[in-house]
Amino acid sequence: MEPIITIRNLSKSYGDKTVLNNINLEIFPGQIIGYIGPNGAGKSTTVKILTGIIDDYSGEVTVAGKELRANVLEVKRMTGYVPELAELYDLLTPREYLSFIGRLYHLPEDVIAARAQKMLDSFGLGSNMDQRMDSFSKGMRQKVLLTSGLLHNPSIVILDEPLSGLDANAVIMVKELLQVLKQEGKTIFYCSHMMDVVEKVSDRIMLIDKGNIIANGTIAELRANTNDSLEQIFAKLTSTEDLQDRADAIATALQNKDNG
Repeated sequence: MEPIITIRNLSKSYGDKTVLNNINLEIFPGQIIGYIGPNGAGKSTTVKILTGIIDDYSGEVTVAGKELRANVLEVKRMTGYVPELAELYDLLTPREYLSFIGRLYHLPEDVIAARAQKMLDSFGLGSNMDQRMDSFSKGMRQKVLLTSGLLHNPSIVILDEPLSGLDANAVIMVKELLQVLKQEGKTIFYCSHMMDVVEKVSDRIMLIDKGNIIANGTIAELRANTNDSLEQIFAKLTSTEDLQDRADAIATALQNKDNG
């Protein structure tokens, strides 16, 4: 099987700061990739490159056999993206917003309407289709974003903290949805700080720190010779200090303030 995404010697700097340092990855169709790392590790920059937002990088990125920079619009058509922090057009209703998104992908109006209604019904927002989104909670907005990222039925889905603000039932539903999309052969690039979810849903986990991939494997491979959870593995590989000591220091500072 040929990889659907190939990254070769990918590097990116902002001034004197190197954010990505010669990243090499292969991602195959039908995989859920958990892409994790501390804040500032290079996750968001990787995502922005894969989605065509950033193009001034060195190295090569190939998607479905197409060099990304030379075919960015074609790659965007096959990619669905749910960013961590996204701005919705608050004065629009979900129906209006999803119609706008669907038109950007040149979907027929009847397809847009049918998909939007069915997906939002599944998210429990069917009765809110014509309600302005400035009154929506964070979780409701996230459901609209998830719907917009999947509306054109992309073969590659890039998710950055997709469960943010969702209630427990919606979280379960999204995890089930990821498995269905995987079975359909779609590739899912999943960025999150929720280690327990990443551990459960990912076929392969890639850990980036300071612009370098420091771990790449299945959860079984990462746990070889240890019973550590992914959260514990993450802490050992990325933290230079004892996190328990740091937590104790914060508690002590609070106690001293109370006593003062």
